[in-house]
Amino acid sequence: MSDISCLEKNIVIREIQIVDIEAVIEVAQAAFGNPNIAFEKKHYESHIEIFPEGQVCVAYDGKIIGASSSVIVNYNEYGDDHSFEEISGNNYIANHNPEGRNLYGIDVVVHPDYHNLKIGRHLYEERRNLCKRLNLQSIIIGGRIPNYHQYADTLTAEEYVKQVEEQKIFDPVLCFQLKNGFKIRSVKANYLIGDEASLEYATIMEWENTDYRA
Repeated sequence: MSDISCLEKNIVIREIQIVDIEAVIEVAQAAFGNPNIAFEKKHYESHIEIFPEGQVCVAYDGKIIGASSSVIVNYNEYGDDHSFEEISGNNYIANHNPEGRNLYGIDVVVHPDYHNLKIGRHLYEERRNLCKRLNLQSIIIGGRIPNYHQYADTLTAEEYVKQVEEQKIFDPVLCFQLKNGFKIRSVKANYLIGDEASLEYATIMEWENTDYRA
């Protein structure tokens, strides 16, 4: 993928290179606030080797401030009752299927100091463009619900997600995904082990590629 200049001055979106990995890890750890759920160097190395087109970073004035990782799968082989470890090939995307029909987004991270630059929007747009370029049927994601721990004493995860959908509760990740055209398929327990903020719940969501041709 060639460099893509965005509307904001000095912002460039491009494929992640090996030399970028340490900077991407720093962004991921800052974004999650929990280094234990961020990918490690060996994982990013595997992602780049297996599916370089699906590994994207955002540089601002030459500094990496955001990144995303994806894998291609046949989603019907997994279904909604899957874990992050299963869908990500135990974090290495060794399960990547170039002949698959679905792009699965396994990671989007933005450094918290740069949220005002709408980096997440650019990463989602690039992922949609990739889905269209490769003529894939849809994008699937397992989205964190990081504010859920604040409501878990009074709401089930399903009730929480419903209230976010109805705009009665704000969740930064889920609200962002809904605004980007993703629709909720299900709410999954025990999705990302160690995600304490979401109490390991996730929303399984899908964006359909209307340009897809079988």
